[in-house]
Amino acid sequence: MRNTLIALAMTAAFAAVPAVSYADNGDAGGAFINGSVGQSNLDKGIYNDNDTGYGVNIGYRWAINPNVALGIEGGYTDLGSFGYSGSSTGVFPNAEIKGWTAGVNGHFNVTPQWYISGRAGLFRADVKGVVGPITTTTGSGSSTITYNPIDATSTKYYAGAGFGYDFSNNFSLGLNYDYYKVNKAGFSANPDLISVSAEYRF
Repeated sequence: MRNTLIALAMTAAFAAVPAVSYADNGDAGGAFINGSVGQSNLDKGIYNDNDTGYGVNIGYRWAINPNVALGIEGGYTDLGSFGYSGSSTGVFPNAEIKGWTAGVNGHFNVTPQWYISGRAGLFRADVKGVVGPITTTTGSGSSTITYNPIDATSTKYYAGAGFGYDFSNNFSLGLNYDYYKVNKAGFSANPDLISVSAEYRF
């Protein structure tokens, strides 16, 4: 419900901006820096929780034509801390996922003001949490269930898409969905992030 309200609020805000605010004398090519903040979510294994996540990126795009720009990016993402939501809340340490990104991105104007975007690449994450449940059966037939702590680095991928409004050739606001894959030493997670972003192009 919260994500739906965010989306509706952003859509209403963008729709209220007059089209003449866009200076139609260039394209989305060149160096850029952007930042995003929103709600992250992890629902995997013993973890089912959400938190506030954020990310920052810098990069460069090459204009293919006035409506299409493709480029490279690098940045940092902190997806937050996720708790265990079962009856044993507080017994296990929170899962924490944050790390560096490097990939490609695209900015596609469907009108002079409105755009859609896409991004994908590698996500090198610092991961903390627990792995389990792990069931061990002894020779006598009895079983033991354990949860092993993990503090490791995972290198997998991220991918995302969004849409937004170019207020000028240099500045835009957007709403984005990003998916992050983490898998290391038995710890498998797929946190995502719904965020509002702002970008400045030089």
